[in-house]
Amino acid sequence: MTARKLSEAFIHLGLGAKSEPQPPFSGMEWYADYGARHGADGPEGRLVSQYSFAESWDVWEMHPKGSEVVICTAGEMVLTQEFPDGKVAKVPLGAGEYAINPPGVWHTADVTSEATAIFITAGEGTEHRPR
Repeated sequence: MTARKLSEAFIHLGLGAKSEPQPPFSGMEWYADYGARHGADGPEGRLVSQYSFAESWDVWEMHPKGSEVVICTAGEMVLTQEFPDGKVAKVPLGAGEYAINPPGVWHTADVTSEATAIFITAGEGTEHRPR
């Protein structure tokens, strides 16, 4: 196996402690194909991905069936979490710091300059809404 860039080819962590490289990311339709490939792992499957941001997110997202770990690897970002009881938390993240989005918590991110983060996501049933 050759080395891959996480920003281009994500990793699926599946049942039985399996780690499987994924085809190169090709846009939002990629997620539907990912679900078809690994949906049988249910909420125990995890997607490991990396994204770089030059702008704040224009959506909120929520993962109903599991936690998501967000690890900032470069730059700075502020993760905003909206809990089911209405509580809102703002979590500043710098390089090397992480936060956890619990199941059912809506979250978004603000970036003042640029930031890169790794996400370990229980993505089954993920929902989005406009910001």
